[in-house]
Amino acid sequence: MSIISLLASNMLPEKYRTMTRSEMEQRVRKIKEALGDKLFIPGHHYQKDEVIQFADSVGDSLQLAQVAAANKEAEHIVFCGVHFMAETADMLTTDEQTVYLPDMRAGCSMADMADIYQTEEAWIELQKLFGDTMIPLTYVNSTAAIKAFTGRNGGACVTSSNAKKMVKWAFTQKERLFFLPDQHLGRNTAYELDIPLEQMAVWNPVIGGLEYEGNLEDIKVILWKGHCSVHQGFTVSNVNEVRKKYPEMTIIVHPECCREVVEVSDLNGSTKYIVDTINAAPVGSSFAIGTEMNLVKRIIAENPDKYIISLNENMCPCLTMNRIDLPHLLWALEMIEEGAQGNIIKVAPEVTKEAILSLDRMLALA
Repeated sequence: MSIISLLASNMLPEKYRTMTRSEMEQRVRKIKEALGDKLFIPGHHYQKDEVIQFADSVGDSLQLAQVAAANKEAEHIVFCGVHFMAETADMLTTDEQTVYLPDMRAGCSMADMADIYQTEEAWIELQKLFGDTMIPLTYVNSTAAIKAFTGRNGGACVTSSNAKKMVKWAFTQKERLFFLPDQHLGRNTAYELDIPLEQMAVWNPVIGGLEYEGNLEDIKVILWKGHCSVHQGFTVSNVNEVRKKYPEMTIIVHPECCREVVEVSDLNGSTKYIVDTINAAPVGSSFAIGTEMNLVKRIIAENPDKYIISLNENMCPCLTMNRIDLPHLLWALEMIEEGAQGNIIKVAPEVTKEAILSLDRMLALA
């Protein structure tokens, strides 16, 4: 298939651009009712409300993949998230279940920063420097190929919720840690486990080398030079502005934010941690949240008894996550209804086998 044909096959049909929101919502409800337990729709926290309203389960990427895997009745799993999340769901579900992504363009800039070919080259070069003293860990926000890489090299996946536990485990296996693709989660986690910044190096895949000044023997953590485009947008200046305007406000951020921002914030933790902390806070509490804007707006709506703002009011929602919208969701459901084979996510068996090793090592410690 040519590139033009491939793009055309993934273009939203014109009819969905002319339907009203009410018409689309009615169609989605009708299809959900008709398919019943044969259909399961997981929705990530960062999705738009127009999509989340139809989600059968809402959570972070791994939570949703696990919930999908536990659902043995559903033949069709329409994953409202991004590509790597749907890949994980496909790997954890049965061969009889099919995973769909409503818009195949919904990728993740962070996951895309760790190309498997660059990663394999980096591993070879790092082994020349450090020998067999390293173990790889990958954030679940990574491609199936990267998960497979960690699996076959004795490593594991991590989430923002269990990163500390997994980093501790990694250091019981090897002397050094190779952490990808998010340098900020790796750095923040290692630092909170008392590894000094001076013992952390960055692997730059563009130049194919380390960014580090000092004695190589002192390096304990090698961080892949990747980041979340949303969370890297929060700055120390944002924190200072909130402190000045709202001195009593609690600032809570995601550990995908840079070290400097995490350092000057009051609290940091996973998406689930942020949601749970604010939900459990006393009436009248105030928070500035450093995470994706769709989620911030939803937290505000669900906590009318608290004063909540975004740490950066000018922050945009996750652009790739927002490719999943109501028209694309309806399109995916109508293709299922019609028996069409579209927008299916399928990971190759050999990749799945090695990636599952990485996921299982993490789940065994959960």
